[in-house]
Amino acid sequence: MQHVFIVGSKGIPANYGGYETFVEKLTGNQASPDIKYHVACAVDDEVDLGEFEHNGAHCFNVLRRPVGAAKAIFYDLDALKYCISYIERNHIERPIVYVLACRIGPFFKKYVRKIHSLGGSVYVNPDGHEWKRAKWPAPVRRYWKVSEKGMAKSADLMVCDSKNIERYIQSEYGRFRPNTTFIAYGADVSKSKLADGDPKWTGWLAEKGLSPDGYYLVVGRFVPENNYETMIREFMASDSKRDFALVTGVDDAFLAELERKTGFRSDSRIKFVGTVYDQELLKKVRENARGYFHGHEVGGTNPSLLEALSSTRLNLLLDVGFNREVAEGSALYWTKEPGSLASLIHEADSMPESRISALDMASSERIAAAYSWRYITDTYESLFLGKE
Repeated sequence: MQHVFIVGSKGIPANYGGYETFVEKLTGNQASPDIKYHVACAVDDEVDLGEFEHNGAHCFNVLRRPVGAAKAIFYDLDALKYCISYIERNHIERPIVYVLACRIGPFFKKYVRKIHSLGGSVYVNPDGHEWKRAKWPAPVRRYWKVSEKGMAKSADLMVCDSKNIERYIQSEYGRFRPNTTFIAYGADVSKSKLADGDPKWTGWLAEKGLSPDGYYLVVGRFVPENNYETMIREFMASDSKRDFALVTGVDDAFLAELERKTGFRSDSRIKFVGTVYDQELLKKVRENARGYFHGHEVGGTNPSLLEALSSTRLNLLLDVGFNREVAEGSALYWTKEPGSLASLIHEADSMPESRISALDMASSERIAAAYSWRYITDTYESLFLGKE
């Protein structure tokens, strides 16, 4: 039996974003009987400490200490301590400890040594360029870069969810001779279960003032590096008769900054429609958009891009390596140059059905072939069982 310990997500059942969904799908789609997963789960109260089973995985709750911005670091370290103790108590041979994100670089080496002394290996998923994110103040960004270096130096394997990230790790930390592999993030390739006349769907449209094929869409975190300013500015400059629906949680300070820079409130086509947590409804929203805008430029394989390529017929993506790597020729691309996206919107508004259908088929086939959760889970199982 190959025991795999997963540290760094908030845990399962998944109620959050990328890493949590990944662990949910990895355990929920498990096919091999030769793997036992152990998953660290974050709790904020000591009364919730304990262990439970989910998707056949052994889940153990770890207290997030109330230490402000550093709580994620201590959470990862405490989870690692638990893993080491569990491995020792149960005399587990050849364990794999898989750490998601590069938060604990300055402390990482001693834990790797201990796991090695127990006959285990330590894998790391470096995520995207966290040190580039505008939401972090400069000292935090410096910490992220130092931490990434420490983990690239000591990990037995870096599992990158993007070929661009893998190339970056090899280039940036080549002097440490990092061992890397590429396994992407996954996407749900099924269609929405909601019928066109379902009150949940028609009610949402009526509430938001939208109509099928009558809006362009973006879904994502409301942060500057996702280029909301460019997308809003370019849509306002376009002659589209459709709306621009932004599915996102709103940060008031950033919203005020966008209003100051773009004056979007004067354009009735720009509609912040809030978040959509119902996954079947969100699929329906994606499937009925005229097109999807993707402005992410920091990170690896982005989950919202995969979902859009799977569900939305026409995708207009910022032209960066991460996005081209995923979509290849199944999408249209824009730059941050003034007029680039606006002209692409004009093209999309009048695009013949045959061209849209061809792109839709190409993007759906791309996701099914390389990014379905079944494919991703099988690839991880081959890695963990040494079959790669």
